[in-house]
Parts: sequence; structure tokens; C-alpha cells
Amino acid sequence: MKLFIGAFLFLMCGGLSSYAQSTPATQWRITQPSWTELHEKQFGEFVSRLGEAVERRECGKVDTCLQSTANPYYTSDPRGLKYFADCADLPYYLRGYFAWKNGLPFSVISEVKPNLSPGEDPKNVKDVRYSPLGNYVTKRYDVFVKKGVFKNTYPNALEVLNDVVPGLTFSASFRMMGNLDQELFSDFYPVKINRTAIRPGTVIYDPNGHVAVIYKVSDDGRIFYIDAHPDNSLTMGMFTPKFVRSNPAQGAGFKNFRPLALIDAKLDSSGSYAGGKIIAATNSQLPQYGIEQFYGTQPDPMGSWSKGKFTVQGQQTNFYDYVRLSLMQGEVHIDPLNDMAQLTDDICVSLKDRVDAVEAARTSGIYLKPHPERLPLNIYGTDGEWEAYATPSRDARLKVAFIDLLAQTKSNIERYKKRDPALRYNGGNLAADLFSIYAQKAQACQFSYTTTNGLTVKMNLEAARQRLFAMSFDPYHCIENRWGARIEQEIAACTDDQNKRAWYEQEKWLRYQPERRYDVRMDLSLEELTGPLPGIGLEAPPDIDIVGYLKSQR
Repeated sequence: MKLFIGAFLFLMCGGLSSYAQSTPATQWRITQPSWTELHEKQFGEFVSRLGEAVERRECGKVDTCLQSTANPYYTSDPRGLKYFADCADLPYYLRGYFAWKNGLPFSVISEVKPNLSPGEDPKNVKDVRYSPLGNYVTKRYDVFVKKGVFKNTYPNALEVLNDVVPGLTFSASFRMMGNLDQELFSDFYPVKINRTAIRPGTVIYDPNGHVAVIYKVSDDGRIFYIDAHPDNSLTMGMFTPKFVRSNPAQGAGFKNFRPLALIDAKLDSSGSYAGGKIIAATNSQLPQYGIEQFYGTQPDPMGSWSKGKFTVQGQQTNFYDYVRLSLMQGEVHIDPLNDMAQLTDDICVSLKDRVDAVEAARTSGIYLKPHPERLPLNIYGTDGEWEAYATPSRDARLKVAFIDLLAQTKSNIERYKKRDPALRYNGGNLAADLFSIYAQKAQACQFSYTTTNGLTVKMNLEAARQRLFAMSFDPYHCIENRWGARIEQEIAACTDDQNKRAWYEQEKWLRYQPERRYDVRMDLSLEELTGPLPGIGLEAPPDIDIVGYLKSQR
């Protein structure tokens, strides 16, 4: 995530006025004026290779992945490419890089404004990344060859990828439904829920301010994605309720890049198209355009998006099961044992990624600094040290994952009791078998963290579950509190002073809350953080006791 001021400063510095001098190695030549389905397939294959490398943990940063054998274009890269992207930049960076390497046109939104209610004051929307009614496009930046009287001017690919993409693209660019055809078009369009539309290269937008790129859809309908972070790290995960639904105007969910075409251009002596203008495919031209993900397969007659129903083969289901079952190859079914294995594997990946995030705060020495007098305006969306080293959003998604694990398990147990024919299980004691898989996966999920005094503490998934709501998201807390230490020898290494310990105690209300709220101010002082407030914090943590539940069902 980044603040809109980044785009503003880029514009003020003349980023849209001219191309920097380019060399043959850095020139962006358009030799294929239109994106075709073949290009979309090739783009998906490019993303898949990178995603598979991240999944195998062969690379874990944008730069190391793009400078590895996972990137088939790397050997032709000139010096000077920064290979840097955060979560919102990543889809644009990968799309732009692929377009450059394949001689294709490229265009990005360069400015958005919020949609407003009738009579609403624009000043009410202080951050377009979280505008309640979404945004609309007011300016665009096009990458094409400028035709001159004596000499054509070629875009400098390094300028576009190093400066334009990180300077202009941010999560507000995704916060629109994309259902309107207009000259200043949106970069993305919402897609139908099927395997043709949801594919490698498809973007997932979480209106809580996170963006991911799909790299794989498995035969059992599971969606796997890669996502980038402010420290340039690349992680992978599985689509679950970690990605929330919201008001359709906010554009949450699955979307693809609009195919672009350069029209009215002429071939120059180098074989590159020059001049003309870039247009995008309209919704009516896109066979996979669809809005059922917003309103359901059976929309509410009164128009309420939240009351729309999703059905698969005549059976009503929730949105997340609808997505998975719709993407499943072959006979539609639910395998509860496989569900348990996959969900715990996904949590394990998130825990191991959290190790790197907390370690960055340790090695940078943030935890040694005095605690600020107030929290950020909003702990989930800010900038500076908190943005780079705090983990409230990451931790909230982890909490939602544990909540979903318990909810899915309860659902499958109920299906089993009701003899649901869609449930595929041939054993004699589902609860016992589910517990066995959980215990095995939890034990196998081993990771460790480095304490303040340099010792190594080993943990596993079950230990993390038991500590989950004690794990501090605050980067100014000692590393032991970041991991919810409870063992005396472990917590003894913590060097937090009395003030920091008080902050840790009072922030428990915020740690209990899995919902990320961007519509409330959180810039509280220690004296003001005395308990849950409207929209801020919970009195007690939600239930994630998967062990207790399964033991009660055996």
C-alpha cells in the first residue's frame, strides 16, 4: 500500500510530460499492437512460473524471483531495473514487464477520485484507498511510441517500471467495480466465476487494502496466489475468507486486466508502431465479464448485494464454497480430510511468512525505539515505520484463517451428520480422522524466531494457535511479545520498559479483533486505549479452538 501523495509527487515532478532518454536496450517498442487471448495465456504462464518458484521457496522477493530462472526474460534485462513492487504494484509491474518484453501496449490509471453520495463533501473521503463508494478514473498514463517530425521517441522501460508503476499505482486503482464503459476506462474488469475467467494472472482485490495475483487453480477448485509487501518480499497463499466481500462499488474480488489495443498507429523503419492511441476492450466485448460475484447467482429482488444467494447444482452455499465448487474439475464434491490438510498448510505458510516480517523489525532495531505517544490514524493503513514493520493486517488475515478452519470443520461435520451426498468420506469417525490430520499437520509445521538476546525459539502451528491473540502486531514491542511468549525463560529476554508493557496490555482489545476497520480513527493514546470502543477492538477473542471442538465430537 502507499499514500496517494506518491502519485501526486510523481505528477508534479513531470513524470507524465516526457520520456527519459532511452537506449536500444531500454526502449519499449510496440511490435504487437493488440493484446490477444494468446498473449493472455502467455502472461498467465509467466505468472505461473514465478508463483511456482515462490511456492517451492526458491525465491522470496520480487527482485530475486525476477532475476532467477523462473523468469524466462531475465537474461535480456538491461542494467538499472529495480525489480521492486508492493502488493498494489505487483500486478501492474508483472503486466508492464511482460508487455515490454513482448512489444505490447501498456496503460495505467494515473489518478482517481472517490464516488460520493448526493451532496457529500469530498473532504469526507480522506483516503481514496478506502473510499466507501469506490473510485472512478480521472487520468491515465499511456505507454506508446511518440511520433515525431524527424525522430520518434520511444518509452524508456526502466522509467516506466522503476518510476511510473510505483509512483502511480496503489490500491485505490483497484477500488472500482469496473462495470461502466467509458473513455477513461478502468484497468480491470470483474469476471465470471469459472476456470476460463479465473486463471493465472487474475487479480484478487481485498477492499481492506490488499492485492494478490493468482498463479494456480488446482483441480479441486482451490485458488493459489502470490502477493508482495512493502519490504519487496513475495509470499504465496490460498484464497479463503481472508479476502472479504464488500459493497460492489468497492470492486472486491476477482478481476482481469482489460485487453489493450494501439489504434491509428503507423509502422516506422524499426518495425515498431508509432503514434496512435491506446484503447481498451469494453465490457460488451469481454466474454468473461460478469458480476455474479457481487450479487450472487440469485440476486436479491430488492437489490441488496449482501442478500444475494449462491447456488451450485441447485444447492445453496456460501460465496467461498461457491467459488471453489464452481472451479472444481469433474464431479462437484467436498473432501473434508483434504480441506483440513489444505487449510492448515495455508496457515503454516502464513506463519512462516510472519517470521520474516517480525525478523525485519528485529534486525532493523525498531523494537528498541521508544513507543510513539499515539497509535497511527489507522493501524491497518498508514506509512513510515508502522507500515513497513507492523503486522496488524497480516495478523488479522491469520486470525480469519483460524476462524475459517474451525467454521469449515464444523460445516463438514454437520454435512456428515446429515449424510450430505456431496461429502466424500469413507471412514467411520470423521472427527477423529480430522483431528489426526490436524495434529499431524500442526506438528509438521515447524518454524522458529530469534529472541531479543539472540536465542532461537522453536514453535509449531498449534503453539501459534494457542498464542495467536497474544501475538503483538506493534513493531515497537520486543520480539518475545511479537510472538506472544508465555514461558518464563522465553519472556525473560524481553527488554520492554514499563510504558511498552502497558501498551502491550492495552492493545489486547485490538488483537482480539479479526476484522480490519478502515473507517474509524485509531490514533489513541495509552490513556485513551482503556477498552473496546465503537469499531475498535473486542472484549474477548473469537473462538478458534479447533482441538477442543474435534475432541468434543469424537
